[in-house]
Amino acid sequence: ATEGKEEASAAENNPSRVPQGKPGERSSVLYSAGQFFFEYLVVVSLKKMSDGHYEPKITYQFPKRENLLKGQKEEEERLLQAIPLFCFPDGNNWAPVTEFTSETFSFVLTNVDGSRKIGYCRRLLPSGRGVRLPEVFCIISCLGCFGLFSKILDEVEKRRQISMAVIYPFMQGLRESPFPAPGKTVTIKSFIPESGTELIKLTRPVDAHLEHVEFQALLQRLSPHLILHIFASAVLERRLIFLAEELSVLSQCIHAVAALLYPFTWAHTYIPVVPECLLDTVCCPTPFMVGIQMRHLERVLDQPMEEALIVDLCEGKILRAVGDEEEILPIKLQNEMLTSLNRHNNNNNIHTSEQVNTLVSEAFVQFFVRTVGHYASHIKWSKNGSGTFQERAFCKAIASKTNRKFVKKFVKTNMFSLFIEEAEKSRIPQEGK
Repeated sequence: ATEGKEEASAAENNPSRVPQGKPGERSSVLYSAGQFFFEYLVVVSLKKMSDGHYEPKITYQFPKRENLLKGQKEEEERLLQAIPLFCFPDGNNWAPVTEFTSETFSFVLTNVDGSRKIGYCRRLLPSGRGVRLPEVFCIISCLGCFGLFSKILDEVEKRRQISMAVIYPFMQGLRESPFPAPGKTVTIKSFIPESGTELIKLTRPVDAHLEHVEFQALLQRLSPHLILHIFASAVLERRLIFLAEELSVLSQCIHAVAALLYPFTWAHTYIPVVPECLLDTVCCPTPFMVGIQMRHLERVLDQPMEEALIVDLCEGKILRAVGDEEEILPIKLQNEMLTSLNRHNNNNNIHTSEQVNTLVSEAFVQFFVRTVGHYASHIKWSKNGSGTFQERAFCKAIASKTNRKFVKKFVKTNMFSLFIEEAEKSRIPQEGK
């Protein structure tokens, strides 16, 4: 049992947008252009054990690391131990198949020092005849950019159908290329037998804080009304459980919910797809945002858990709620956001996913601007340049009664404290305000 607990703490994931270091410390590592695209590419395959069950094991790792220091070696071993669990979180009841639709999902691992790594996964069936088992190609990177890595995984999958040997030179070329700045493109040359040299262009979106997000995934499955209930629960740092069968749906929707909080950051347990052996995470008394496969619904409902919001992404409904979700957000602002979300829903076919991302994000950023946008004028600066936030004056300055009632709860959250700690350190107004 202790082993599971250690893995749970390794998996206490925070959303991939801003790594959480020590409280209040934000590193911009996810956005830095010019660094390595990825740390590892691993292949996780299912190996038959003596009892007939299949267990996920790493069968290929690139690059192999030599001459690691003791501490680095331990960290690498811990990382490589956790990866198979998250590539096949659905447990061990697999059987060989002849057909399998490949799927893309991601997970986040938090290191002991608070730094974060993201695993971008493509689960596919290797080409061949007869029954065989799916395998997962997993790219480990500390860079958050889902669209870009999905495209890289497309290339990996295309090469896998030819032979494993063709993947290596492509990944080597990628490893030697610098990660592009937002809005910029990097071109990778890659040779494929039979079809010659290809040029693969990888472009980062202009808006770096939305590059790990697909809001459309959320709008396709939930009504704007329910999205606001979820947002209200997340803003007050409650316990949120999302259910769906597909790993891609879970990881996309949870990343999207976490991104609605921008410019704030979810600072608690965050596991887009909970491996079967960590299901008791839902008994945790602290806040969490987790994704669980629908097949485990009965087990989850049987667990002794504190109040939580349980969302069924397959049916687009809430299975369990605290009951006050409707009253958390100020009603006037709630209605404005509803109008805004409904508008995007109606024009869904006109917008590209980038446009939907921008429109949705804007509606939620505006909510924060309207409620807490005046925070900067309530930081008192001393002569030595350190700032102190005047919480009472800040709350008092809010004219609307309903807005003030909401803000008094919001200032008690961890995400608001971290944001303010950051603001007290820098005299430059925070991004997004």
